[in-house]
Amino acid sequence: MRILQLGLLVALASSVAAILIYIVGLSNPYDRFTVTDDDRSALRALQSGFKKCVDAKGLGLQALISQDYCHVTIQYPRDTVPKWRDPKTGELEGLSFDFNLCEAVATWEQVRNSSSILTKEFIDALPNGWEEYAWRRINKGIQLDRCKNRTLCMEKLSLVLPETPPFVPKQFGRCAVVGNSGDLLKTNIGKEIDGYDAVVRENGAPIQNYTKYVGRKSTFRLLNRGSAKALDKVVELDETKREVLIIKTTIHDIMNKMIREVPIGNQVYLMLGASFGSSAKGTGLKALEFALSICDTVDMYGFTVDPGYKEWTRYFSESRLGHTPLHGRAYYQMMECLGLVKIHSPMRADFSRVVNWLPSESILNAARTASEKVLRRIGAGMDDPLSACSIIKKRSTGKSPSISGLREAAINHQRYMNGATTYPLEKNTGNGMLCIVPDI
Repeated sequence: MRILQLGLLVALASSVAAILIYIVGLSNPYDRFTVTDDDRSALRALQSGFKKCVDAKGLGLQALISQDYCHVTIQYPRDTVPKWRDPKTGELEGLSFDFNLCEAVATWEQVRNSSSILTKEFIDALPNGWEEYAWRRINKGIQLDRCKNRTLCMEKLSLVLPETPPFVPKQFGRCAVVGNSGDLLKTNIGKEIDGYDAVVRENGAPIQNYTKYVGRKSTFRLLNRGSAKALDKVVELDETKREVLIIKTTIHDIMNKMIREVPIGNQVYLMLGASFGSSAKGTGLKALEFALSICDTVDMYGFTVDPGYKEWTRYFSESRLGHTPLHGRAYYQMMECLGLVKIHSPMRADFSRVVNWLPSESILNAARTASEKVLRRIGAGMDDPLSACSIIKKRSTGKSPSISGLREAAINHQRYMNGATTYPLEKNTGNGMLCIVPDI
């Protein structure tokens, strides 16, 4: 009995000690995860301005906020008609969606400082990068035996795998991402779109016969799995034959064969993207992610499904249901009111319209720091641009990305990062980065 009592006393003492350690940890002003009053003020200011922006500019959308500084709910008008049904449950899409502003601010900041193209140096730097990661990206080819034959794996990926990033943050100034919505046929914005420094399009969306509505310029094209299997058809969509093709999913033997035998002269790369959890899905979000990783500003065309829509349409084919359109539309509105993008649609036709209530640079920076603390992100609260690196590798001499010919903003960014390249680590706890630093 005495042994049992002694055990209970030890367990009780351990519990009390654990509680004290937890309390001390929360109140420790030197803990870099400690959320200060200034942090709370920044998050409160971000949340307040966000609500005003959505309520004023969301065409009927409302933002509901709570005491939780990170949580917001975006709600559609009651008369909105949902169209999408969950393929598993058959239930119609709801009219309200919960988002985490802290997660959005912290994640998109990393996107804007990262490379979104899969490279050889990234795979080399990963633990078991060829046997595990690369093998999955080749779609688990049976004959590759989990990439135990590294030479064969590298050969399969060589056509789409540059040594270092071909594009860098802030390489372009103003960029337009053009979706496939039938709303584009209600406008004549082709010349407007052609005025951007770079234009990103999606999948098999045609240009010919639609230039009045969608423009002629095409710098990049984001492709899903289905489109990647038809590269020979995709390359015919751009009359200049200079469009860069970015594949957002696994590579296939069919695609490799086409590149070698058609032949396809376009540059073709694989996209390395950040994880957005349960946020909006689909090629549209990945196209925005890619654009935000290489552009100063990003404008959206042909994405929106504004409140009161009746159906999901394409500008070049019959109606087709999109990826949870209401959820996606709400997420895009969140992006606009965080200052990440600007939405254009027939209901937002004024190109020069001002989006009010956007967070100032100082509020956004302060809110990002606070968000990283709340989320306990790697490197939270630190000024070092490489503080979020959970894996750091040195780059082999002579393999640094070239900065010759880059615009000043891109060169300044490279200097700010001390010549390092950062990559998002997919599904990584703490949302750390893989960083390649110069070998000097």
